[in-house]
Amino acid sequence: MAKHIIRRLFPGMEGVRGHRALSPLGPRLRSPDLWHLNRRSVAGAFAVGLFVTFLPIPMQMLVAAIVALIVRVNLPISVILVWISNPITMPPMLYMAYTVGRKLLGEAPRDVHLEWSWEWFSTELLTIWQPLLLGSLLFAMLASLSGYLLVRVLWRVNVVQRLRTRRALRRLRQEREREKAEEDDSN
Repeated sequence: MAKHIIRRLFPGMEGVRGHRALSPLGPRLRSPDLWHLNRRSVAGAFAVGLFVTFLPIPMQMLVAAIVALIVRVNLPISVILVWISNPITMPPMLYMAYTVGRKLLGEAPRDVHLEWSWEWFSTELLTIWQPLLLGSLLFAMLASLSGYLLVRVLWRVNVVQRLRTRRALRRLRQEREREKAEEDDSN
C-alpha cells in the first residue's frame, strides 16, 4: 500500500529527468537504484530531503539530487521533499534556526529583518551566520533522523499489517474449504 501511495504522489523517472534544475546530472539519473521504492531507499530519501530542506543554501533541489546520487536513495522523493522549504515556510524556518543557534551559542538577541537583497546578504547575514548555521544543522539532523525512523517504522507496520491480513484470509479460506469438504462428506 505504501508503494502505491508513493507512486501516485511522486513523479517517475521521466518527469524528474526532464526537470531543468537536474539537467547537469545527465545520464546518472538512469540508474535504477535511484528509482526503487523499498524501505531502505524511501527512508534514506526522506533523510536526505529533510536534511537539505533545513540548510540555508540556494539550489537545494540540486544538492538533494547530488546527495541522493551519492548515497543511492530514491531521487524523486529526496528532491521533492526539499519543497517543504519554500518562500512561505523559509522565513519562519530560518528565524527558528537562528533563535535556537543564538541560544546555544549564548549570544544576545538581535532584531533581524529578513530581506532577499544583496545588501542584506552582504551585511546582516555576515553577522548572524554562525547561529543560523548551527540552528539549521541541528534542525536538519533532527528532521533527517526523525523522517528516516518514521518511514522505517511506518513501512514495517504496513508490512506486518499486510502479512496479518494475508494470514487471516488464508485461515478463513482453509476453514471454508474444510467446512465444504465436511459438507460434501456428509452428503
